[in-house]
Formats: sequence, C-alpha cells, structure tokens
Amino acid sequence: MTENVRERTAAADEVRAEGRTVAALAGLLADATRAAFCLALLDGRAWTANELARHAGVAASTATAHLNTLTEGGLLAEERQGRHRYVRLAGPEAAELVEHLAALAPRQHTPAPRTLSATTRRSAMARARTCYDHLAGLLGVTITEAMAERGLLDWERGPALTPAGVDWLGALGITLPPGSKRPAVRPCLDFTERRPHLAGTVGAAICRHAFEAGWIVRIGTTRAVSLTPEGRQALASRLDLRHHAILAP
Repeated sequence: MTENVRERTAAADEVRAEGRTVAALAGLLADATRAAFCLALLDGRAWTANELARHAGVAASTATAHLNTLTEGGLLAEERQGRHRYVRLAGPEAAELVEHLAALAPRQHTPAPRTLSATTRRSAMARARTCYDHLAGLLGVTITEAMAERGLLDWERGPALTPAGVDWLGALGITLPPGSKRPAVRPCLDFTERRPHLAGTVGAAICRHAFEAGWIVRIGTTRAVSLTPEGRQALASRLDLRHHAILAP
C-alpha cells in the first residue's frame, strides 16, 4: 500500500469515526420519550425518574431505561440524595442543543392543543419561559433584540457584549462570574419565535436577576413565567419597551 493510499484510508477512517459519534448523539433524541424528557428538563431543575415517567405517560421502568441511555450518552447528569436519584441536563450546551432541535422541528408535526387549559399553557410558554437558565419565548427574544437596538449587544462580532452593555449590566447590579469557560454571549434559536434569544453567562445573569428582582415569577410548575408590574416597569425604562406588546398585562 502506497503512502498516499494509507493517508486516504486513515482520513476516511477518521471521517467515519466522527460520523459514528454524531450519529450516536443524534440517536439519543431519536426516541419520542427521551426527547420529551429532555424538553421537560429545559426548566433547569432536577427531576426524578418517577416524575418524568408521569410527565411522559410511560412506566417507571421504561423511564429508567431511557434515562440510563441519556446519562451514558452525556446529555443528562445524575445527582443522588440519599436513596433518591435525580437527573438534569448535563449543562447549558445540552440545553441549547435541545432547544435548537425543537426550533428546527417542522411545526406541522406539532399537534394542536385539544383543551382550553392546554391552549392557555402553550400560549404562556410561547409568551415567556425559561430555557435552562436564560429567558426564552417572546420575552427572551424581545429583550435580546432591544439590547441589540440600544447598542448593548453587537451581533456582527461573535456576538459580543459591548462596553455600553457592560455598563448597562453594572447599573442593574449584575456581575458576571469570573473565569467562566462558558461564552459570555451566545445565541440560542428560540423554538417558538424561530429567532435567537440570549444565552451564555450574560443571558443566565439577566434571567437570575429578573427572578431575584421580582420582575418575573413562575407560572405553576411549568417553564412559563409571567412579567410582574415591577418587571414591566423595569423593561419599559431600562430597554425603552414602553409600547411593546410584551408589556401588556
């Protein structure tokens, strides 16, 4: 075998190995139950197998088998407290992957809600929700676009937080964790708006501040959140969103 043939063979082997790695990752979400688990875990909390089983309408033994597969594949992380086992998404990268795939899924494959309560839940999720540790839905996209319009974000360079953006965060009392390996600013494709919302350490810090300052509150046990009067006032003054539909009660 000539040297050139050996090089081509080695290169082909590397390509096939990379392909198998990607295929294995994609296979983790190629099951509707496993995908439903990951979507539920986008709320950033840790769930038990029984909770996820009830959520997806499957047997506890089925849930356990799927959770083992997701954990071994690296999409989920396991936590144990005494006799109880909890699982959560392995990190922000896993969460953004799930949200991105949900955004790319054809909408015609999503069944229409059959009850008024289901319609209300879907509407609330589309309006404002958390995506792991940052804000999503119309609220998340609106904040992201308003920051860009005010020159706080520069989408042409990465994207990146501008000096004005650093000052804006400081005025709110928001500080970013030092030495974080996570990107400060990262776009995350919103699965309902089909436009990017803000992820990364900046997105997480804004979401955390919104909860702590009482700008938003959770709606029940879902990922949906609601703007409070304080939140509407803060966004109106801080991002000049006084006449935006997102601030309507």
